[in-house]
Amino acid sequence: MNNGTKDNIRNNRIADRKKTTGLASTTRKIRRMDEKTKRCKRSTAGQTAVRTSSDATNAFLNCTFLPKLNTKDAVHLNKGKTERDFYKSLSKVERHYNISAMPIKNFSYPYNIALSMWDMQAKVRRSLACWADFKLLQHSSNTYIAIEEKCNIDTILYYVPIIPLYKLLKDPERKKSAQLLLSVCSYLYHIADIPYYRQDQSYLAWMYEIHKEWVEQEEEEELTKSYLQEFDKADWIGDRMEQKIFNRINLDLLHLRIEKFNGLNKFDNACKKVAENALSLYTLYPKESIFRNASVEDEDTNEDYYENESIGMDKYISFISDISGWLPDSIIEQLNNEFNEYGRMQEPVILKNFDGRKIPADNLNFECKLFTLLEDLTYLLHNHKIFGR
Repeated sequence: MNNGTKDNIRNNRIADRKKTTGLASTTRKIRRMDEKTKRCKRSTAGQTAVRTSSDATNAFLNCTFLPKLNTKDAVHLNKGKTERDFYKSLSKVERHYNISAMPIKNFSYPYNIALSMWDMQAKVRRSLACWADFKLLQHSSNTYIAIEEKCNIDTILYYVPIIPLYKLLKDPERKKSAQLLLSVCSYLYHIADIPYYRQDQSYLAWMYEIHKEWVEQEEEEELTKSYLQEFDKADWIGDRMEQKIFNRINLDLLHLRIEKFNGLNKFDNACKKVAENALSLYTLYPKESIFRNASVEDEDTNEDYYENESIGMDKYISFISDISGWLPDSIIEQLNNEFNEYGRMQEPVILKNFDGRKIPADNLNFECKLFTLLEDLTYLLHNHKIFGR
């Protein structure tokens, strides 16, 4: 990270900073960057269905609109060979995803290819827990379909707050539930490889450091003292909680704690469900890290490509002291400002080329489930007070 960012943070004076409102208790999403794409496969439960009483309107809505051909994207090489290559590649896509392509024999070239790509992209996306982008590529004289599977993380900061967990462990009525979540955090720390904000090499450790330097240089002594106390609290609790999370006994006890746990209320049951989901991931993927399929930047001679840095996964996935209060609000605000300047986000990606070579059986089921686990865990920790006892 360059020094320019540090200077920009210093220019944001404490006295001039607007007080943030924190998080709504009903949301799982922490702080968004600029909206781009939505994560797919979201549940629509609870949404009101919009219906119309007009038969004519319903008939219109039931129509299927075929894609419009963009002639700029049409394949202009040898028609016969291009079609043969495409159909061979298409059959491999059908077998790999266990889906059937729509009949396109009645459509002429190149619209038959465009229509088939449109149809298959929709079907593949419906069959996956993640997202998928289709491309028709040509290498030398060969034409084939390439599919990029990715999670589309929806510009969310996946930050798991530690101070709420510390407080829950001190609460006699919720200690058992908190121990379940502690075991989940131990899994995330040891196996899923989630960064911890007190680790010197983590991105958030750097953010805490530069914010503390900024506060220490403030002229308002009383205000500075109050803010420095927040840093001391974040450091002290963070170090002690890391010792607990680092202790692998808490990971080893995950299964036993679930078996012996008897929930008394909604919060208890929600904690048990999160723990069960973590145990399922640990059982199915005992050694898998969230970074296992992190996208790698392609070499590109385009200068604009290098001018737009990508947001590394370690920057938006981490344990954090808290997600409410002046300190985390200040850090998250700066992160959003900084992230908005980047051109891309690193995310889990699997590229599959249906060109005759062996297709990897890999998928992103683990990553998609882990992102959901992070959201559910963060929601419980941040909103535990809204649950009855």
